[in-house]
Amino acid sequence: MEPPRPKKLLDQVREAIRLKHYSYRTEQTYVQWIRRYPNGARLRIGLIAP
Repeated sequence: MEPPRPKKLLDQVREAIRLKHYSYRTEQTYVQWIRRYPNGARLRIGLIAP
């Protein structure tokens, strides 16, 4: 039997935000920021073309 897979990052973020009783809109904003950040970081350091 396989060990359980660790939760994905965004699922962990959502769970932490819900435990703190933040609003749903705040949860959405944080998740969107996390989704966008890696692409912007790679673009700024020149790893991907614009």
